[in-house]
Amino acid sequence: MNLLEHFELHPVVEIHLFGIDLSITNAVVMMWVVAVLLFLFLTFIARKITLLPSRSQSIVEMILQYIYQNLVVETLGEEGAAWFPLIATLFLFIFFCNIFGLIPGAFTATSNINVTATLAILVFLIVQSAGIYKHGVFGYLKGLVPGGIPIWIAIMMFPIEILGQFAKPFSLAVRLFANMLAGHVIILVFLSLILSSKS
Repeated sequence: MNLLEHFELHPVVEIHLFGIDLSITNAVVMMWVVAVLLFLFLTFIARKITLLPSRSQSIVEMILQYIYQNLVVETLGEEGAAWFPLIATLFLFIFFCNIFGLIPGAFTATSNINVTATLAILVFLIVQSAGIYKHGVFGYLKGLVPGGIPIWIAIMMFPIEILGQFAKPFSLAVRLFANMLAGHVIILVFLSLILSSKS
């Protein structure tokens, strides 16, 4: 039994254009399923909102309040409220991709480095664009180095900070991919041990 078979990409629909493989894989299908189900679920909850919340409405409100308070306000401050829809969407999408991967026969989209790297690149581009839009190119680059330090230290720190901007999304992409892969491999190992001990 190949334990890693569960994490292998399999093309569902093969598409090749100009020598580029654009095939729809099981990871893509799983992300579509998660996105559609998440959209339908939140739309259903939104249409049923009442002053006296139901159990499902209360759960969704608690999750969104947690995201707003702990991921938006504490990190970006109150002015970061404009970024709440993006952050909440990413959080819920990644969370449900991880959860749906526990369903037998389903593919864990976030256990594939292509998925996590794409999410990391998108977030990187959005963060850099927002920083440059708010502070301007010079102001944004100036903000990478703390003020009040000697010029020779600033000259050394600047390239390190630039590299750090690229290292953060890369490390987060690898960490999410590795965590999902390792966690599911451990589950499969334990299941294999249980099944082999019964025979």
